[in-house]
Amino acid sequence: MANFNFNKVILGGRLTADPELRMTGSNVPVTSFTIAVNRRYQSRNDDGQQGQQADFIDCVAWRERAEFITRYFRRGSSICVEGSLQKRSWTDQQGQKRYSVEVVVENSHFVDAKGEGSSAPSSYTPDSYGAPTYTGGGTSAPKFEEISDDDDLPF
Repeated sequence: MANFNFNKVILGGRLTADPELRMTGSNVPVTSFTIAVNRRYQSRNDDGQQGQQADFIDCVAWRERAEFITRYFRRGSSICVEGSLQKRSWTDQQGQKRYSVEVVVENSHFVDAKGEGSSAPSSYTPDSYGAPTYTGGGTSAPKFEEISDDDDLPF
């Protein structure tokens, strides 16, 4: 097998806290957050019992993705993220070597349907990143023009 390197993560779960936008020293937006992901398991004894346990996965998003996540997602919001695993190490204030594994988010997606979850948007307009800017209060779906005859379609 020639040069097989692959680092791709796709997670779906709920945010454990509101993401907070911070700026680096060079003014780059960044947010760190944790996603709770349920994992099913079967008990080790032969009784066939199944259960669920939550795994808490640390994530970090940069630039426009960080701004998007902090703007539209809140604690308890369902989210799907795509990214890659990254291991970091640093020395803490006591001189101890510390390690962390986190998902570097490249893409994020809404999961809740309209009207579900804690941050369900009701209407949108594009913002400067091409992402929707949601505003509350709208109760109806977007209006679409009814096409009566398929012969007028350009394809």
